Amino acid sequence: MEAHALTIHEAAILIKKKEISAVELTDAILERIDDVEPLVDAYITVTKEAAKKRAIAADKMIAQGNAGFLAGIPLSIKDLICTKGIRTTCASRMLESFYPPYNATVMDKLNAAGAVMVGKVNMDEFAMGSSTENSGIKPTKNPWDLSRVPGGSSGGSAASVAAEMCLGSLGSDTGGSIRQPASHCGVVGIKPTYGRVSRFGLVAFASSLDQIGPLAKDVTDAAILLNIIAGYDPRDSTSVDQPVPDYVKALTDDIKGLTIGIPKEYHTSTGISESVGTAIDNAMSVFKNAGADFVEITLPHTDYAVAAYYLIAPAEASSNLARYDGVKYGFRSRESQGLLDMYKNTRSLGFGAEVQRRIILGTYALSAGYYDAYYKKASQVRTLIKQDFKNAFDACDVILAPVAPTPAFKIGENIDDPLRMYLSDIFTISANLAGIPGLSVPCGFSAEGLPIGLQLMGNYFDEASILNAAYFFERQTDFHQKKAHLSKALNK
Repeated sequence: MEAHALTIHEAAILIKKKEISAVELTDAILERIDDVEPLVDAYITVTKEAAKKRAIAADKMIAQGNAGFLAGIPLSIKDLICTKGIRTTCASRMLESFYPPYNATVMDKLNAAGAVMVGKVNMDEFAMGSSTENSGIKPTKNPWDLSRVPGGSSGGSAASVAAEMCLGSLGSDTGGSIRQPASHCGVVGIKPTYGRVSRFGLVAFASSLDQIGPLAKDVTDAAILLNIIAGYDPRDSTSVDQPVPDYVKALTDDIKGLTIGIPKEYHTSTGISESVGTAIDNAMSVFKNAGADFVEITLPHTDYAVAAYYLIAPAEASSNLARYDGVKYGFRSRESQGLLDMYKNTRSLGFGAEVQRRIILGTYALSAGYYDAYYKKASQVRTLIKQDFKNAFDACDVILAPVAPTPAFKIGENIDDPLRMYLSDIFTISANLAGIPGLSVPCGFSAEGLPIGLQLMGNYFDEASILNAAYFFERQTDFHQKKAHLSKALNK
């Protein structure tokens, strides 16, 4: 097997046995990036020299016997996670020359474990989007079909894993931005419980919804990465001081006694494509045949989730992005006549169309005459959605649902229809509003050969249950072992 095709746990074993060095593995990934990146456009910044230095240091740690579990493992990082001295752009002209003076907490944890960051990957600008077409730098392509989107906003993370330009990645999920691209690119992605992973050093989109999480080739790798990054952080006021289990040890082949909830609101949706519906039904059969119990549940306020989300998230974005005014840091328009003109030109030129759209929506929802009618009402609906999930978990252990209503769509297909684009997150948004964990695991393919993801959602701080259910499903199927068709694209 070629080095770039290894999983994290396979590579870690080979490194421990000294059958491959950290330097050799890193070189193999960098060569893969050279070959494939011109096709996929997943990376904003490739950190070749820094990666090679980290790999040399990892080999020294390994030789001394004091290496962390991720020693020498090449990872990509979504470009809104702060990396000290390395450009962090949020795929926006506004931050095109921003070099953070500190690391995000998750980066400190990865570095302590010996990981090798090979680069920062593309995303929808400030994480606002569902396709990575809203990047202010370039669109990323889906490795399975270069004419299609990889999903978003963590499209660069998902595409870099699927194209084997890294062994794993960190993304962020505000309304489905880890799970949806994981589904579209045929990889595993998990959004932890809100508060499980520190947000310190994550450039904020919507602070009450954002959560960092891993994307990986399989469930074991996702569990390994979550083990490293999870835990309480006093630098993050929303971090929760809860014990963190060993997620890898929680992975078993046994799901007997597991009760799976099927929300009738999700499975009667008229927007689900035939291929997605068939894949989900087949996945349910795998669990049924293994002895899992099924119960129908109801999430009665699901119909209001998209509307509530697109009031709350833009409102928080409006507040968070107010700091980008051309004064303190970031882009500043030089073509201005006075202070107010500089503000206007900086924000008009520095932000893309989707970011501007959400700032306008959010500012309107927070304005004095409309706060009670819009933002306050959306917050009340959010409370009802949280209660729906609490009631549901009284009857089941995990909830099974689609990730997205369709497989990956064509680049440009929905870009001029914001409402249709927003509705592509209809099955993922509720988990962010409620703050519960959710993951996507590959569960099938469309007639065109495009990956389809299965979503599993769990109770608060019970990532172990959804990881174990996904691991069991993965062991019963081979969807995660299928590779993207990049070899065909490279031969064209």
